[in-house]
Amino acid sequence: MAKKPVKKSTSPPNLSGFSSFDRIFDNFRKDMEKSILSFPQIDFPSFPKLPETGCDVIDEGKQLRMKMNVPGLKKNEIKLNVTDNSIEVTGEHKEEQKKKNYVRKERHNLSYYQTIPLSEKIVPGKVKAKVTDGILEVTLPKRKPTPVPKKRSVKVQ
Repeated sequence: MAKKPVKKSTSPPNLSGFSSFDRIFDNFRKDMEKSILSFPQIDFPSFPKLPETGCDVIDEGKQLRMKMNVPGLKKNEIKLNVTDNSIEVTGEHKEEQKKKNYVRKERHNLSYYQTIPLSEKIVPGKVKAKVTDGILEVTLPKRKPTPVPKKRSVKVQ
């Protein structure tokens, strides 16, 4: 049996049917959006926000000074561990667990941990710290003081 040769068309394909496909898919998309938007909205419980615990380390020549936000923590809830090249800050605040008739309760237990590497060696035995208005300020005397470079003004052209 001889196979019939396949005729190749030299005319462009009929593209008039594609506009109906576009319309069908567009309607399908709109129906899906309506269906999804008709689902009941689920409200998840809010998670406690992490406190703003920014930290600055300032080189003052003879010492480093660290300032860190520790909102919600009292001085007896903060622990510092210092080595000659890092400082570790740990804080933990626990809310009282007495049963009360809360109408709304958003304040929760709070814990915080951060290790900050230091750019220079310090004397751990001479470190001092204090908390004022939610800001922990730590003074870290350097083992070898470095002169603070003098600033020089440069004109911008």
